[in-house]
Amino acid sequence: MPKVSEIQPEPYLIGIGDTISIHVWRNPELSQSIVVRPDGYISMPLMGDVKADGKEPEALASEISVALGEYIRTPEVTVMVTNPSSKEFRNRVRITGQVATPQSVSFQPGMTVLDLVLMAGGVTDFAADDRAVMHRKVDGEYKSYRLDLEAMITDGDMSTNYALQPGDVISVPRKQLFRGEL
Repeated sequence: MPKVSEIQPEPYLIGIGDTISIHVWRNPELSQSIVVRPDGYISMPLMGDVKADGKEPEALASEISVALGEYIRTPEVTVMVTNPSSKEFRNRVRITGQVATPQSVSFQPGMTVLDLVLMAGGVTDFAADDRAVMHRKVDGEYKSYRLDLEAMITDGDMSTNYALQPGDVISVPRKQLFRGEL
């Protein structure tokens, strides 16, 4: 099993369905709160359609500022993401297999493997909890990391209580007769 990698948070990119707030200092008539359309664009007064999908908020603010510079003197533009709905499923963690209630939950910074197991109601009597695995996407491909939930839950051994990252999936397999687990 590979060593658990800690990924650095990537800069937020605006996505389709996100609600963004655009504030143009001293120009309230140009300020607005708007949802990014399915085609990835927003409509701005004086500018028309502007592509927002795939851009960092600061980059979009800079682009709007340059374009508005043709109409107003030294525009100061701020873009804030007020509802990041495009990332809802990308920023989830999941637990499947032999747990009381398999689920997909919103990732929260600081979440650990044990937190997710407890949220799922713990492992079932048929869980091979010493063979649980966490799957994490690293550099575009999934890597698997062994978890010993049995040691964690019964002995308090937190050596595999890894910090979770968005997109992590924990699989808890079923005990097997040929392994002598039943």
